[in-house]
Amino acid sequence: MPRVKTLRTKKPPEGFAEIEDTLLDFANRLKDIETASHEGKRKNESLWPVFQITHQRSRYIYDLYYTREAISSELYQWLLKQGYADGNLIAKWKKQGYEKLCCLRCIQAKENTFNATCICRVPKGKLDKDKVVECVTCGCRGCASSD
Repeated sequence: MPRVKTLRTKKPPEGFAEIEDTLLDFANRLKDIETASHEGKRKNESLWPVFQITHQRSRYIYDLYYTREAISSELYQWLLKQGYADGNLIAKWKKQGYEKLCCLRCIQAKENTFNATCICRVPKGKLDKDKVVECVTCGCRGCASSD
């Protein structure tokens, strides 16, 4: 979540006005999910849409800076500092083999069964064709870079 704006908060750098509408759209989608009913869902399942939207928001900022080079370095650093994107997740995306990583919890061995990575990190070619893979943590259906 982005930081709360106060009187001491620095003004956004130049170029923020162009992407502000998209970031507000992500924030509105998060608010809608928070107010939606979670009846009949497991505890983890109710958090999946939050993981997905924060991933999309971080990927949007990553693409703006690294792929399209549409924003300045100053604006990128300000967005990370204000919490619009997950800097640790973006750092993993820059490494080979983690280009499609959905969340950091999927690669933490202590978070998963048998001290291994999540099932969504296994390439689809090594799984049964008829078996549907779904991450318990974030609802991802496969984020291995070799897929």
